[in-house]
Amino acid sequence: MVTSIGIVGLGLIGGSLARRAAARGYEVLAWNHTPRPYETARRDGIQCVETLEGLAQARPELLILCNPLKAMPSILARLAPAIDPDVTTLSDVGSVKGMVREQVSQAGLGGCYVGAHPMAGNEHSGFEASDPALYDGALWAITVDADTEYRRFADVARFITNGLGNELIVLDDATHDRAAALISHMPHAVATAMINELCASPERNIAAALAAGSWRDMTRVALTDPNRTRAMIDEDRTNVEVLLRSMAARLLAFADDLQHDDGVHGDAEAAIAEFFSAGQSFRDFKAQTARGKQTVQGESQLHETTLDIDPARWQSELLESAKQGERITRFLDDRRVTIRRQPII
Repeated sequence: MVTSIGIVGLGLIGGSLARRAAARGYEVLAWNHTPRPYETARRDGIQCVETLEGLAQARPELLILCNPLKAMPSILARLAPAIDPDVTTLSDVGSVKGMVREQVSQAGLGGCYVGAHPMAGNEHSGFEASDPALYDGALWAITVDADTEYRRFADVARFITNGLGNELIVLDDATHDRAAALISHMPHAVATAMINELCASPERNIAAALAAGSWRDMTRVALTDPNRTRAMIDEDRTNVEVLLRSMAARLLAFADDLQHDDGVHGDAEAAIAEFFSAGQSFRDFKAQTARGKQTVQGESQLHETTLDIDPARWQSELLESAKQGERITRFLDDRRVTIRRQPII
């Protein structure tokens, strides 16, 4: 396993990651675009360096880019001449993977890169909001392609599982970006549209006073810094556009059914019933997942088993494992992992 970690960017995600890694015994070096968080970070055992180039030249075994995606090209341009790719594996935490891999390749660092995206975060930002517990129970997506070296993948994967105590699945970039658009980027746009609708309503203050749990849960992510949300969606705009048009068509069809449901004609009534029942498989999935999380004498009832990784076809093997609802929870050795089987829809 790697022992030294470099972190670029001490915001909410990078700061929380740095603090968790330091608390778990890793040597953690970090650079931030401003030194403002350094004093607090150093108290948490994080070694802060003055320049990005200095961070790369310290030759950490794993260097994780936690900077905003819009800064990625300039960050990579500065890292490229300073990094030692024979020693350092490069990764990131960006919510879009295809674009980052392209930029990494253009910088000449594709050979030492493994993409990663932790499904962790909240509506806050900055190192002052960081918390090692942000990663409690987190699932990471690791993205690979046909050229990804297994040893690079293993460096990142073992840090996530054995080091941080998290779980992971393995995806290709395109699959990740489509899935992230569906469960993160598109919902941010929908939540933003909801608060925009509220603000435009003449009854907005009455509605805000009446708002309770369902409104809070459906609009929480709309409280995120709007510039951060805009950048995230813009970076996955093609996938988000397709999903928003599909969502809009679904809602318009439902509105039409509501308009035409007069209690006499059965077609609209049946369509309305179908609208509310079409997602039952997801409700069943969530109920099954909740039952699986129940424990007996502290042991999870989700099934765990061991998977032997075939060196000749590890990418396709782990991609298929993810499709089957399997999560890698721990490396037993270089080629054997523990996986947990989750319910699937």
